Amino acid sequence: MVSSILIEKKASKLSNYGDFLFKRYAFDTTSGNLSLLYKYAEGPQFEEKLAFPPPFRALSPAETAALDRAFRLIFLLSGVSYYKSYIPKTLRCEAFALSHSMASFIEKTYRNGLAEFAYKNNIVVEPHVAATAIDIPSPISLALPRRSLTPIGGGKDSVVTVECLRKAEESQTLFVVAGGGIVAAPIRETISYAKLPSIAVKRIISPTLLELNKKDALNGHVPITAIVSSIAVATAILYGFDTIIFSNEQSASAPNVRLGNLEINHQYSKSLSFEVDFANVIHAHISPDINYFSLLRPLTEAEIARRFAKLEGYHPVFRSCNTAFRQEEKERGKTWCCACPKCRFVFLALAPFLDKEKLTQIFGANLLADPFQLEGYRELCGLSAHKPFECVGEIEESALLMSGLSRFKAWKDAPIVKLLAPSLPFDEQKFNALFANRTAHAVPEKYLGMLNACR
Repeated sequence: MVSSILIEKKASKLSNYGDFLFKRYAFDTTSGNLSLLYKYAEGPQFEEKLAFPPPFRALSPAETAALDRAFRLIFLLSGVSYYKSYIPKTLRCEAFALSHSMASFIEKTYRNGLAEFAYKNNIVVEPHVAATAIDIPSPISLALPRRSLTPIGGGKDSVVTVECLRKAEESQTLFVVAGGGIVAAPIRETISYAKLPSIAVKRIISPTLLELNKKDALNGHVPITAIVSSIAVATAILYGFDTIIFSNEQSASAPNVRLGNLEINHQYSKSLSFEVDFANVIHAHISPDINYFSLLRPLTEAEIARRFAKLEGYHPVFRSCNTAFRQEEKERGKTWCCACPKCRFVFLALAPFLDKEKLTQIFGANLLADPFQLEGYRELCGLSAHKPFECVGEIEESALLMSGLSRFKAWKDAPIVKLLAPSLPFDEQKFNALFANRTAHAVPEKYLGMLNACR
């Protein structure tokens, strides 16, 4: 439970800088540079920079107006990285008038997207975004080219989306936000293997934030997919795409921890709830002609792993381990670390579908034969603590996969399987259900056929 005394002490300390201000944003149409300026009323100032690579399409007046609204959405969502430093109660936008509906969306995204941050820092985050306009400007009709922008993350999920769309002969361009301005190696190598056109937008965090993180600023997880999604909207308008297709699956909606009525979800901005809210914001505030959804939402992690196992050309280059995606390039890992929840879960998810020697070769170790991994796998399977704060499958899914391995000749004698499977009774019906489509999704009907193109 959160200590009220601790909250009072931290709130007193963190409120000294006053309100968080969205000061201004500016886009240079020649260079493609977008500058985002934030400030605490009585404290530090931050400037974040995004670089959209030229050349751009010639935009109509309507597209130019819609692009500006997309930049405003980026501006508001990217501010979460700086707001979290001292979490004042009030956020105010000085750059433009903010409608009540947009203010409400930003509040919800900050509150839910920072729930893990609040939990780990033992504080309460209840932002109030001051609204200054009543009416929502009418959305803008656009005639964007019929093609898809596909965010690529270097892991198995986005690869399955890419190949589903390819088999369905959908015109697509891969999209990445390069943290620190440099595309991470797994993403770069995955794009190279896919042999599809790509767009990389560079994102440079304010150096001031990095300095404060070393001092007294609070730090932790932010809803990064919300930020990436907003950048994707601007990218779609700038370069001409009518559809943005993410690769978030069913388990992204499951909370890691429940505290009474409070749900804390590491993957909030990958959840179906956020996806629906964000799509509604695009349609109400920007344009009804931009589609945004996750193609893999009907699938479990297990089913995605089953499909990915068949895409052998990607096996040497994909990587989900977070060490590969650190902000500073020099700190990025060059192999699977084999010591984090994501490494453990991906190994477990792929084990039923890949030869043991091949899977061990991909990771550089057999994680199910390593006693060091026991406590990590206990957490994944719900036998201790709570679901790890990472992008991993649901507890029941991990438990079913682990108990299922006890029925595979190649894995039944693996030390981790032998230790945990007896505590996880195998349910064949539930295990088979892992590979059936789920109904909770927002995938348009015609794209469901594309999802089934790669089975």
